[in-house]
Amino acid sequence: MGKSFLPDALDAYVQETWVRESEVLRRLREETASHPRAGMQIPPDQGQLMALLVRALGARKILEVGVFTGYSSLAMALALPSDGRIVACDVSEEFTNVARRYWKEAGVESKITLHLAPATETLDVLLAEGQAETFDMAFIDADKVNYIEYFERAMRLLKTNGLILIDNVLWSGKILDPTATDEDTEALRQLNARLQADSRIDLALIPIGDGVTVARKR
Repeated sequence: MGKSFLPDALDAYVQETWVRESEVLRRLREETASHPRAGMQIPPDQGQLMALLVRALGARKILEVGVFTGYSSLAMALALPSDGRIVACDVSEEFTNVARRYWKEAGVESKITLHLAPATETLDVLLAEGQAETFDMAFIDADKVNYIEYFERAMRLLKTNGLILIDNVLWSGKILDPTATDEDTEALRQLNARLQADSRIDLALIPIGDGVTVARKR
């Protein structure tokens, strides 16, 4: 998720004052905090925002690219109606085993279909099955080098007026560091520039967590 861009005291105030987190989400977050790759987990205020957007959209079908231990999918699944569904993509059985445990405990496992395969393959299968323009919302939070590929496929899968949320677009400030030339940082720079010029979407940045882009398909 990256470090919050707020001063520590202000960030603590935000978490204490605005976050409404269910018991099962809290325990998942706390378990993941001890994970060697805990920084991949979204913060609770971001999960709360995503749940709010699910409800505001009246979303019933969501695409998630990148599951990790399942905090984001759990937050969205809890906000979905009983007939809502999430198609979740990841490549790690180890990480998603944690997610599955909490999905089951929360009673939302029937809402989530997990595909353990490279996400581009899964998205191409969805398109080949005729699922274009059937998703209400998408969340992209996986390997950065493929973000543009994920975005383009998600755009095809999304309905008009649907939302795509893209995580880590500020990349803990590395996006502005001229000495940072690794593949992930360069990929995020290219994505951000591309989205800025994309006439197919309405665009906003929410400086929550590590920076979340929200794009509405026109």
